[in-house]
Amino acid sequence: MSLNDTFKVGYVLKRYPRYSETFVVSEILAHEATGLAIEIFALRPPVDAYFQNIISEVRAPVKYLLSYDLRGSTLWATLEQASAIFPELWSKLAIARGEDVHDVYQAILLACEARTRGIAHLHAHFGTSATTVARLASHFAEIPYTFTAHAKDIFHESVQPDDLERKLRDAAAVVTISDYNLNYLNETYGQAAAKVQRIYNGLDLNQFTYASPQNRPLRIIAVGRLIEKKGFTYLIEACDLLRTRGYEFECHIVGAGDAKEDLQAQIEALNLQSDVALIGPRPQREIIEIVQSAAVLAAPCVVGTDSNRDGIPTVLLEAMALGTPCVSTDVTGIPEVLRHQETGLMVPQHDAIALAKALEKLLTDAQLRVKLATQARKVIETNFDIHCNAAHLRTIFRAAPVEAVQEVR
Repeated sequence: MSLNDTFKVGYVLKRYPRYSETFVVSEILAHEATGLAIEIFALRPPVDAYFQNIISEVRAPVKYLLSYDLRGSTLWATLEQASAIFPELWSKLAIARGEDVHDVYQAILLACEARTRGIAHLHAHFGTSATTVARLASHFAEIPYTFTAHAKDIFHESVQPDDLERKLRDAAAVVTISDYNLNYLNETYGQAAAKVQRIYNGLDLNQFTYASPQNRPLRIIAVGRLIEKKGFTYLIEACDLLRTRGYEFECHIVGAGDAKEDLQAQIEALNLQSDVALIGPRPQREIIEIVQSAAVLAAPCVVGTDSNRDGIPTVLLEAMALGTPCVSTDVTGIPEVLRHQETGLMVPQHDAIALAKALEKLLTDAQLRVKLATQARKVIETNFDIHCNAAHLRTIFRAAPVEAVQEVR
């Protein structure tokens, strides 16, 4: 009997599935390809109107830990039932002091599910509510937990340093997705971040076949949620500059989000309707085709006014794998994959003029497109293969000792 036959991991997610979180799905699929048993626990139901096609490939069952009605009798009855499984639950509840009652309730449900389903390890994505629930459930069920910290959960103005420090300290191990994040966590949280290590998000490269950008239509593509940190307002400004200079091109922005109306109004105010289009969300298969049909992908990411920012955008990795040269900015971990004039072109944040110049270079210089795309693909193959990176993650899961679960402080 192999280790995979007896070792079962519970993935804890705030919502599942989510249109924008293909990196989670790819990671789970890579685990399942090796025979690792996965079960998914979601704190909330999905709210997206669109879902990526690869979700249908996931075999793991999904359990929703819903907490809509928490009247005293419901919570009390759940505690009584759980204490039959965990006789020391009442004394362990001290760890939940100050936590949101919904998180505590869901953690109790998760602990019970973990015990009855034979879950040996819990792994959460994002150091927010999913990790809160995983941490508490880990304590109640006496199994270790780990989590992956991304970007918003580290940098956003809503992050509570004391809370994140507890999670870093109590986890058996912590993963983050860039060296930038790793350095920030070490500098900010000191010894509490001693167990953090960097594992890049990855791609299944069999799904992202390279094609030369030598002969591409004069098309700019951008993909992402229509929110401030994506910087699409600067892309629209850059397109206006290109049009003013007499260039013929088209720009398609794929995605949905709260900024849609503002971006559409900007397009109309600049009279760019014939050049720039917001084409809404698309399934991943179609996004692959769209990205690979473009001469350049623009990812003009910025640090938002609320300190929100991207980690390393998945679409940037996908474009580089597919052979589409990229223009981006120096936000967080992006320079670790997009190296200026080597694997792409880097421009300053908030700088539409520089962005327009970089786009112009790639629209007009096929030789430069090929050079950057060729070198970018090599970097993706070396550092961002999901099967290699997920294997590293599995070694962390299996090495996590039960003693890593900390007592209440």
